[in-house]
Amino acid sequence: MSKIKKAIITDAGFASRYLPITKTIPKAMIPIGAKPVMQLCVEECAAAGIEEIIIVATPNTKSREIYEDYFHNPAENVRVLLEKQGKAERFSPVQEVLNFPKITVIEQDTSLPYGNGSPIVSAKEFVKDEEAFVVLYSDDLILGSSDVKTLIDAYESNPSVKAVIAAQEMPEEVWHKYGMIALKDNGTLSYIVEKPKTPDLSPSSLTSYGRYLLTPEVFDYLNPDDTGLDGELWTTDAITKLARDGDVAIARSKGEWITTGDPKNYFLAHLKYVLSSTDYADEVRKFISEN
Repeated sequence: MSKIKKAIITDAGFASRYLPITKTIPKAMIPIGAKPVMQLCVEECAAAGIEEIIIVATPNTKSREIYEDYFHNPAENVRVLLEKQGKAERFSPVQEVLNFPKITVIEQDTSLPYGNGSPIVSAKEFVKDEEAFVVLYSDDLILGSSDVKTLIDAYESNPSVKAVIAAQEMPEEVWHKYGMIALKDNGTLSYIVEKPKTPDLSPSSLTSYGRYLLTPEVFDYLNPDDTGLDGELWTTDAITKLARDGDVAIARSKGEWITTGDPKNYFLAHLKYVLSSTDYADEVRKFISEN
């Protein structure tokens, strides 16, 4: 069994680019195929043997209530009705959700500064005594593999590292959108350049995104009183500081990373998922070719 048993999945922002729908539901509850984005992240963790998942939801909204209902409500009224209608098999997807590993839903601590590191700090009490844990940003989806498993495998083959981050080669025309990885001579992380303005400022073609395996030592650097660019608490800042004091391994994704961070990329991600993972993919291809 894996030593890594816990994962944090973050969905703690207000997703203003998705308004008005995100004033009512969390962004990670928007569907990809017939499943919400969050479920695909949970499935990635389950495929890697994770035993407990902590979802960090947006505070002062209905997000926590919605996640609790989705992952824990047994929906007996639905099951009974489907059985009466002779459609009991349609309940199977609900039962799959109810059979997921333990899911704990918390809200982000409102006393923390803005930034993608704050949801991780909010879940500190759940993971501080673990040897290591995994973090997923729900904006990022992986098709064709489990990056969580890839991260765990990389750590278990070299447990002396302070962290492992997922990486994927990306074409030059998009380097300015992402965190680009600089490597030490031994192939581990040196630092990350966030959104280089020109290609010559990027240290490599390797992109970092929202899949990390971290040791609790990260909390020594993920300090709410030590914010970075724009006064935000950045996970990559903490990881870069970890890399100064030891090795942070790079695990290249065995799948395909796609982002749902904005409506355009969400649509492209949804389309790619449908074309690669559904039984109606051919019908969609036919429709696209005819229109």
